Amino acid sequence: MPVLSIISCRMFEDELAHIISSDKEMKQLIVVENKDSFGLLRKLRSDNCLPRTSPLDRVPFLLGNGHGSGFMTISKPLLILPFFRKIHEKMKIKAAQELTVVVNLLKLGLHDDIEILRSEVYKNIKEMTSFSDGILLFYCSCGGAFENLEENCLEFDCPLYWFKDGNEEVVVDCISAAIGGNAAYDELMYTCRGTGALYFTSMWASSWKEMREERKKSRNFNENYLKDPRYSRVVKLDTGLSYDPDFHKNVRDFARTFDMEIIEVKGSVELAEKSYRTAKKGVVQHTLK
Repeated sequence: MPVLSIISCRMFEDELAHIISSDKEMKQLIVVENKDSFGLLRKLRSDNCLPRTSPLDRVPFLLGNGHGSGFMTISKPLLILPFFRKIHEKMKIKAAQELTVVVNLLKLGLHDDIEILRSEVYKNIKEMTSFSDGILLFYCSCGGAFENLEENCLEFDCPLYWFKDGNEEVVVDCISAAIGGNAAYDELMYTCRGTGALYFTSMWASSWKEMREERKKSRNFNENYLKDPRYSRVVKLDTGLSYDPDFHKNVRDFARTFDMEIIEVKGSVELAEKSYRTAKKGVVQHTLK
């Protein structure tokens, strides 16, 4: 049974909940249990999706020893016979379709320090390659934080899959992911030219107070720029997901706090869905090699 692992920023919590709960082909779902997984678990359960949970170091025990069945291992000496070889190939193809997904959410705010972000993602990749047939990174380019990461991970012999747009470019950030890709993001920013604008998905809207407090603790936060009159717009990106009933209220609260106008733009989860499908297909093909 192949294993697709997902390492994700918590900012993609909604997209992950939607994608995973919609996947009826998945054989098993394991969510890494940590303080950042509670929101995802709540949203999955609201979609009647009940995953298993485990600390990261216990995930291999849930998966068992290896991905192959006992019969397939025992039957290997018989593969010289065409009849058994045909049965073996059928069983191998069937087993490759029975995908286990392991989801590991990392905390918000890591992108405030590119070195810490790179280090944390790399550390989790290193730990998860031992039981994964492929790892999907639900992260964006994040200011170049992952430059050369794939080369550094060649030693693990575990394919990495990225959150990409229709032009096969890694999306620059979570707003680009929600708006349809880097080109669409450029167009939106051009529309807002001459006026400072902040872009809010549902997760951004629900997390801005938490992130503000965290940044204040680091003494690196200065919110005066938000009160600068040149920042006068909040772009509300509605992807159609409804996990947070307070989305509109949260955007209004932010706009009132910093005296900004709200502009509504239609978003999408299409790129997230496409990236997940691509990773699933890649893992199955990798397993069949």
